[in-house]
Amino acid sequence: MAKKSAIENNKKKAKLVKAYAGRRERLKAKAKDQSLSIEEQFEARLKLAELPRNSAKIRIRNRCEISGRPRAFYRKLKMSRIALRELGSRGLIPGLVKSSW
Repeated sequence: MAKKSAIENNKKKAKLVKAYAGRRERLKAKAKDQSLSIEEQFEARLKLAELPRNSAKIRIRNRCEISGRPRAFYRKLKMSRIALRELGSRGLIPGLVKSSW
């Protein structure tokens, strides 16, 4: 099990990303818009830099829904390899058969 604080920090980041998503998208579009003057583009970049760092989507860490483990994460299943193996052994994942010999 991962540290509870790490899991909670990740949840806070996800919340911030959701709150600032629209504003961040508009500022990015302004900063990349070639039809605007260089000063306007630079101003948009400065405003973008003023936003909280944790509101960037890249700061969210993929974590297992069951254990909170950050590594060996399967995106499609939203769980780690260890949790997948455990649930597969119990027969709780339809279509997954864990081999043993």
